[in-house]
Amino acid sequence: MTKSPNSVSSSYKTHLSSEDKPWIEIQERVRYSETDKMGVAHNKNYLEWFELGRTEFCRQKGIPYKQIEQKGYYLVVGEAFCRYRKPLRYDEEFIIRIVLEQVAPKKVVFKYALLTKEERKIVASGYTVHVVTNARAEVCSLPPEILEKIKA
Repeated sequence: MTKSPNSVSSSYKTHLSSEDKPWIEIQERVRYSETDKMGVAHNKNYLEWFELGRTEFCRQKGIPYKQIEQKGYYLVVGEAFCRYRKPLRYDEEFIIRIVLEQVAPKKVVFKYALLTKEERKIVASGYTVHVVTNARAEVCSLPPEILEKIKA
């Protein structure tokens, strides 16, 4: 059986190739509510931290996600991947890195890395692929003014 070009393994390799692109970084801390009984961050939080990073990325580019939605456009997650390398624990500070891997009128791909604050070691990495839709959930294109801001 052969894998499709959109399979996780091929997408993962593609989305780890943007070392030359500028990252945006934000700092976070693992909250008590995000941990299990042993004080380890639950795996579902990693994708939420990716979303937090993505939202901040758009804000720092001068096009807050709320403004994108107010203009009638939505970046719907079509694919998400996270590779866990090391657990984060309660009250641990960490860095969320975000980079725009790919942007086209109908598709946006973000890449993420979560790093320990002190050692800057990767604890998780991944990507999300977004399809642009309108309020009726129909695929559409982002207008040039939004594309220009998000690429800047």
